[in-house]
Amino acid sequence: MSQRMQQGQPMIVMSEDSQRVKDQDAQDYNIRAARAVAEAVRSTLGPKGMDKMLVDSMGDVTITNDGVTILKEMDIDNPTAEMIIEVAETQEDEAGDGTTTAVAIAGELLKNAEDLLEQDIHPTAIIKGFHMAAGQAREEIDDIATEIDTEDEDLLRKTAETSMTGKGAEVNKEHLSQLIVDAVRAVTVENEEGDNVVDLEFLNIETQTGRAVGESELLEGGIVDKDPVHDNMPTEAEDADILLLNDPIEVEETDIDTEVSVTDPDQLQQFLDREEQQLKEKVQHIADLGADVVFCQKGIDDLAQHYLAKEGILAVRRAKKSDLEFLKEVVGASIVSDLESATEDDLGFGTITRDEEDELFYVEGENAHGVTLLLRGSTDHVVDELERGVNDALDVVAQTVSDGRVLAGGGAIEVELAGRLRDYADSVSGREQLAVEAFADSLELVPRVLAENAGLDSIDTLVDLRAAHDEGDVTAGLNVFSSDVEDTFEAGVVEPAHAKEQAVTSASEAANLVLKIDDIISAGDLSTDKGEDEEGAPGAGGMGGMGGGMGGMM
Repeated sequence: MSQRMQQGQPMIVMSEDSQRVKDQDAQDYNIRAARAVAEAVRSTLGPKGMDKMLVDSMGDVTITNDGVTILKEMDIDNPTAEMIIEVAETQEDEAGDGTTTAVAIAGELLKNAEDLLEQDIHPTAIIKGFHMAAGQAREEIDDIATEIDTEDEDLLRKTAETSMTGKGAEVNKEHLSQLIVDAVRAVTVENEEGDNVVDLEFLNIETQTGRAVGESELLEGGIVDKDPVHDNMPTEAEDADILLLNDPIEVEETDIDTEVSVTDPDQLQQFLDREEQQLKEKVQHIADLGADVVFCQKGIDDLAQHYLAKEGILAVRRAKKSDLEFLKEVVGASIVSDLESATEDDLGFGTITRDEEDELFYVEGENAHGVTLLLRGSTDHVVDELERGVNDALDVVAQTVSDGRVLAGGGAIEVELAGRLRDYADSVSGREQLAVEAFADSLELVPRVLAENAGLDSIDTLVDLRAAHDEGDVTAGLNVFSSDVEDTFEAGVVEPAHAKEQAVTSASEAANLVLKIDDIISAGDLSTDKGEDEEGAPGAGGMGGMGGGMGGMM
């Protein structure tokens, strides 16, 4: 071996199937993959953004313009692309909205970084510059943000409307925004420090098709979309004791398989009588507890249904686990997993009413903290997109109530930040100054894309916005409906400051993570799903397996 090394022959330490991409090729590969993801969702940004139709391998169709939903549903098979998807998921978890913005900025940061790399600027300098710019941007956002009174219902509604604009909820956004604000208020409490805490776990969302979106409503308590198990049962109960049961009201099965030989018809009757007696005892135990209503997650035997009806007890079977867990908070009950061990202390207290038209039970508790938002729409696709939009708006309003800071939307904050970062770049020495300026340019992608998606000239729009901000109009943004530059804060286009801070942070950290990679070593082809398609290898000029899922999107 030493003789071979002395002759200058390379030592092979990797398997024949492995692949390696180094230096500039690795950076180009990663940047192209990340930009492909960003470009896939750019056209969905803003009130005039378009929707995507996603068809999965089972043929299920999803129609949405929600960034994180699109990226999760797409069949993406590339390690770098999945890193960018994590940006959207983090943004969704931390801020609830702004996923498309975060991903788009990350893609633009990498695009501008590529230009700097071509100028022989080292990735370390770019990473440091981006880090400095992100920190300065967060400080500027805090400086620009407006502190609001969290009791200002009108401003909270505007925040909800801004989040829903461009989504399926836009047509009825005034009605829905009021429901959202009321729902958030219902689950807001003060902690020991006197700060507002919004506990969305106490907010349940139910959907129903066949009705108009404008008929959506907010209900105190919970909803159970089930029918009584017996026609002779009562359908309503006022001031009722409620049992939540995760145990079947059925004949107990033996743990092992058994065979019984019956030599006399009387013996068979004895078995049947014993089963009937078991069911009677279970129902009698429920009656002795004083329960007026039983919500059972498991099954209820037909004979037990009969006995429950005779006792005047309302019973529902096959209730969803999530419904029981929510009702637990609404009525103050415990979920019983063993009926025989249930006591009166496990019962909850509330009022049950029946909506025969919608075939729903409404469950209201005494001083219940939980509320239910019932969303209605004409079709399943409409309701699904409506629910996504409302979920984002709920998170946005909750963040606003908790944080108390808002910003003007319509690209106003991005243009203002870009201008301030360019001023800040003058104080930065070395090549990092160029990276800070590139960061500023990347932020201006947001107003440019808003203009493009509205069919406007992005360059003219950006020039007008810069001119307005140079004159000191911090809240000047783009009205995509009139194509004018105006005070978007006064126009009611309001976004939470926390969401923008999170978007800047997530985008810069993801971009830096990608830029820091200069060597990709793979045991096989560079994809996360080893399928038959091998066209994604770096040498083939593909996107490392992204072609299947991304091709139809771009």
